[in-house]
Amino acid sequence: MPDPVEVNPQVIDVITQSQKATMAHQVVLTSGAGKAYQSVAQSSAIAVQDAADALRNISTIATTAAGVAIAQFLATGEPKYATALTYAQDLVKSATDDFSLIGAAAAKILSDFPAG
Repeated sequence: MPDPVEVNPQVIDVITQSQKATMAHQVVLTSGAGKAYQSVAQSSAIAVQDAADALRNISTIATTAAGVAIAQFLATGEPKYATALTYAQDLVKSATDDFSLIGAAAAKILSDFPAG
């Protein structure tokens, strides 16, 4: 019967080879860079999603305000309500511009980030 303290040299070789394959300096660097890239990509996607949510919410507010302004303008004929329509349109345009800028910035950050 073999000595229970002695480890088969093939087992030791497998462990050594596994360590070399997973803990080599270049493997660790590449793996770390890949994880960093994925983190930046996820953060960029979240920023774009948040901007889309903000645009959706502002559009809802502006549409509601425009509906009220049109109803009031038709009921009273007062020009201040027509002016409110312009403000609502400007609000949506500003939110759309912000969304576009955030999307472009997120894409630029991601394209400039080293992938590994």
